[in-house]
Amino acid sequence: MEFAGQVALVTGGSRGIGRAIAVKLAEEGCDIALNYRSAIAEAEQVAEQIAKLGRKVELFQGDIADPEVPQTVVSGVRSSFGRIDVLVNNAGITRDELLVNQGLADIEDVLRTNLVGPMLTVQAAAPAMLRQRYGRIVNLSSSAASKPGRGQSNYAAAKGGLESFTKAMAVELASRNILVNAVAPGVINTDMTDTIRAHGEDEIMSRLLLKKYAEPETIADAVAYLASPRNTYTTGEVLHVDGGLKMA
Repeated sequence: MEFAGQVALVTGGSRGIGRAIAVKLAEEGCDIALNYRSAIAEAEQVAEQIAKLGRKVELFQGDIADPEVPQTVVSGVRSSFGRIDVLVNNAGITRDELLVNQGLADIEDVLRTNLVGPMLTVQAAAPAMLRQRYGRIVNLSSSAASKPGRGQSNYAAAKGGLESFTKAMAVELASRNILVNAVAPGVINTDMTDTIRAHGEDEIMSRLLLKKYAEPETIADAVAYLASPRNTYTTGEVLHVDGGLKMA
């Protein structure tokens, strides 16, 4: 129970990787503030699962792409829990299409959700962590940041920016014992990657050294280490958990 007494905010926590991260942190003793955009039934199921573990859990609805939501959510977390020790920026979307066919909305929506939203959420959460002189921030990137597929220009740009932002925040926050890292998953068995796997499985498998997809729990394990008190010396890093995809 290394997270006992701590509070984690997980964005996009109603399904997939976000759900696995929230449950993993709860299993390790963390109380959970769960942000979700619209999947209320799924969010309530996650909250019920966490509550059964004996942890306090609160739901915070809001679209991280809305610039007013990050501050509203973080304020709600501090009001409900009194502190925030861990921030996991997991909320993300895809709008895959060749750039010549992308509309401006496809570009802006992906950038707002996957890059600007996490930036504003860190901006909102950092003051509380600075006062505590402790914090762990983990941003969910993607193998697409370094090895994008066709039609991923908007997504790759957003995640590449997120990795650079991660390193910049590591520099800014290190003096107050706030460690900032990113995890870059490959192709994971989630609803979000259904289309990718369905339309390009042969190509993906040819690039995967381990010749299999990972489950969300694999990513949750990596996030839990970087977010834990055990991590005392890793900051500004991007941990690739991609089955060797980036090697191809």
